[in-house]
Amino acid sequence: MRAKDAVGRYGEQVAARHLVERGFELLDRNWRGTGGELDVVALDGATLVAVEVKTRRGELYGHPAEAVTPAKLVRLRRLTGQWLDEHAAAAPRRFREVRIDVVAVVLPRAGAARVEHLEGVL
Repeated sequence: MRAKDAVGRYGEQVAARHLVERGFELLDRNWRGTGGELDVVALDGATLVAVEVKTRRGELYGHPAEAVTPAKLVRLRRLTGQWLDEHAAAAPRRFREVRIDVVAVVLPRAGAARVEHLEGVL
């Protein structure tokens, strides 16, 4: 496994723990659709949340959330629709709303990871 992949995988674990600690119910992780992946799909009360996780070892090249471009948001929206279509029959829940969040994780050289949760970026 490449170091970059290991950092991303660890960041997703940190983000998932963060979400659970805040009362989210994890429904799916690393779900693959046509043309991409949803890192986490979760339930926040009656709201379905697709979560994009961005992890960096530092902020030398900018905050991790800056990597979520407008094109990436369009892709996340499309993938969220695919997830809903695929799971509609198996999980007949009605979601009050659907949103896309970003969880930015910074892994400093020493100390605990820093997590920033941006709700409703789209």
